[in-house]
Amino acid sequence: MNTSNLSIKCVRDTSVTAVVFPVLYSLLFIVALVLNSLAAWIFFSIPSTSTFVVFLKNVVVADLLMTLTIPLRVLSDAGVGSWQLRAFYCRYSAVLFYITMYISILLLGLISLDRYLKIVRPFGKCALGRVRVGQVVSAAVWVVMLSLALPNVILSDEQPKITGNKLKCSSMKSKAGLLWHEGFNYFCQVIFWGTLCLMVVCYTFISKKVYESYKASKSRSHAARRRTKAKVFVVVGVFFICFAPFHFTRVPYTLTQTRNTSPCKAQNDWYIAKETTLWLSATNVCLDPLIYVFLCKMFRRRLTATLCQKPLQKNDMDSAIVTSTQMEMTEIPINNRL
Repeated sequence: MNTSNLSIKCVRDTSVTAVVFPVLYSLLFIVALVLNSLAAWIFFSIPSTSTFVVFLKNVVVADLLMTLTIPLRVLSDAGVGSWQLRAFYCRYSAVLFYITMYISILLLGLISLDRYLKIVRPFGKCALGRVRVGQVVSAAVWVVMLSLALPNVILSDEQPKITGNKLKCSSMKSKAGLLWHEGFNYFCQVIFWGTLCLMVVCYTFISKKVYESYKASKSRSHAARRRTKAKVFVVVGVFFICFAPFHFTRVPYTLTQTRNTSPCKAQNDWYIAKETTLWLSATNVCLDPLIYVFLCKMFRRRLTATLCQKPLQKNDMDSAIVTSTQMEMTEIPINNRL
């Protein structure tokens, strides 16, 4: 028997999720759209003078695309519209939602590596430090991830099977589609946990380097040390809190959808757990712009000038760029995104 036929026998209980999550995602969409639109407008008025800025601009694009998929998710979860709307969401919008999330995760890992190379090994020659290389690497991330996501679109049936007037996304996939979906989920687990480990290692060395700089200069500024530790913790902490719960639940949930190994109650329980932790992951699109303000000096200056309706003079922008470049030798984690 076809695995997809087995996986849709259980009728999903959406009595709670169809009410709660559309409201939560609607609020998330409003906040994220405002913050990311502002972040995009500001960042694309800043010249790409470093790989750090290049990677950040790509994070903004990924977050904005992810934000734009949320309205269709709200309509789909609320059961508004025909089954064709749900089918379109499952086949295209949901795929884009997930893939932009992982593109963002990979870019955050590249930013942490970039910070490590600039701060811990400032005099070493590395190709990743060149703007052109950063642009090529960013483009490669987009091309590879979108290519890997494409089979999730192609290996879907045009005529999905509907059970209990509810269309489950897994019911649209062929047997090959379910196998690819499961394998791709394992690959995404590697991306997340690998990136998290990279960030922890990089920021451990960055913190050590900054601490040694304080000792070498005989600085007694305990407040400055606390700020450095706090800002490093914020980056890694937000990353872990937003994404880790979802990645603890995603594999078990996927297995309940692709294999006939779990009772119906377990499938529904894992579905609720997955949806809850996925919303938590999605809140990262709201937190990223706030971290830009917290850690990126060029972004902060441009934002202040915009909100105060005061044009930022070219000399001020040049000063911000020069200052940011100089800080890469000492306290870049204090003034920049990662």
